[in-house]
Amino acid sequence: MNETNKVAIVTGASRGIGAAIASRLAADGFTVVVNYAGHVAEAERLVAKIEAAGGRAIPAQADVSDGAAVARMFDAAQAAFGGVDVIVNNAGIMKLASIADTQDALFDSHVAINLKGSFNMLREAAKRLREGGRIINLSSSVVGLYQPNYAVYAATKAGVEAMTHVLSKELRGRNITVNAVAPGPTATALFLDGKPQAVIDQLAKLSPLERLGQPEDIASAVAFLAGPDGAWINGQVLRANGGVI
Repeated sequence: MNETNKVAIVTGASRGIGAAIASRLAADGFTVVVNYAGHVAEAERLVAKIEAAGGRAIPAQADVSDGAAVARMFDAAQAAFGGVDVIVNNAGIMKLASIADTQDALFDSHVAINLKGSFNMLREAAKRLREGGRIINLSSSVVGLYQPNYAVYAATKAGVEAMTHVLSKELRGRNITVNAVAPGPTATALFLDGKPQAVIDQLAKLSPLERLGQPEDIASAVAFLAGPDGAWINGQVLRANGGVI
């Protein structure tokens, strides 16, 4: 365990990539606020695992699409730890459909969680993050690949990238960096759910490294941007995808 007094909020951290990010940041010495929307048992297990390894973490329930809930989560982190230094906007959903077959509910839920949820976190972070902080958004390499059936998901992630570039300029003078990590195909429940094995095998071959990414691969990229070696990276999108694009 490294030692630091810095505090990180990771959204959607109860499982998948978010859990890997929370675990890695805790191992790097951050106190981690493990945000979750509905998976309380998984969040509490992750907190217990982090603490058993010598780290510091607390669970924090908040629906990121609700701006008031996000503000309360920042309030709780500030009350418990004195402030927030890093946010990782990981919470998101991905449901696939062609544009012709996309129902309003699918469109609205993606915008609410992927886009507005990230915006709600960015708005609070812009007002509350301590000097020298780090903001790391999760985009996706579908922005660039633009496969069929990914239109709505890709559109929300393109919006996240746009906000990344703009906020990096708006925070001038506070020594806060704003970047995004854009994973490619990664072996998580979110990605694998509903896909036949043949499709999964095909996607694994897209990368010249000929495998799917693992949550820990993405966590390593996030840890780089959150740590001292990422201090000169700002306003960028890091495609962590094994060379898919």
